[in-house]
Amino acid sequence: MAITKQKKEEIVSKVGGIVGDSSTIVFAKFKGLTVAEQSEMRRALRAQDVGYSVAKKTLVRRALDAAKVGGTAPELEGEIALAYSKDELAPAREIAIFVKKFPEHLVFAGGVFGGKYVNATEIKAIAAIPGMQALRAQFVQLINSPRQRFAVVLNAKAEKGE
Repeated sequence: MAITKQKKEEIVSKVGGIVGDSSTIVFAKFKGLTVAEQSEMRRALRAQDVGYSVAKKTLVRRALDAAKVGGTAPELEGEIALAYSKDELAPAREIAIFVKKFPEHLVFAGGVFGGKYVNATEIKAIAAIPGMQALRAQFVQLINSPRQRFAVVLNAKAEKGE
C-alpha cells in the first residue's frame, strides 16, 4: 500500500527530529525477526533509553540529507531500523547484544556518530567500548595495581625475614 505525501512528510520530520536530538544513530538491517523477538528488543532498548524506529530508506535518506550529516553515507540495503539515543554509546552497545543474539536476522549497517556517517565496522568498534561504570572500574584497577604489587612484594620480604 502506498504512503500518502502527508504521511511521508510526517515520517521525514520524525526522522529529522531523531537526527537532531540524538548523539548517535545506529542503522541495523533486520530481516526475519519475529514479532516476539522485535518486542523483546524494543523492551530492552526502551529500558536503556534507546529509541527504535523503522522507516523507508528513501525517507531516512531524505531526512539525513536535510540534516546535513558529514561524511559518506553507508549503503543502506534491505529493511533498515534506526536505534538512537542522546547517550553516545548506548545504541551501538544495546543493538550489539541483539546482533549477537540473532546473527542471522540482525546486522549492523552503519550509523551516525559525532555528526558524521560511520560504516558498520566502526559501529561494531563503538559497540565494543565498555560503559562508564566499567571504564571507571578499569581506571581504579589501573591506579590500584602498582600499590597492590608493592604490598605483595613487601609482604613476601617480611615473611622471608629480610
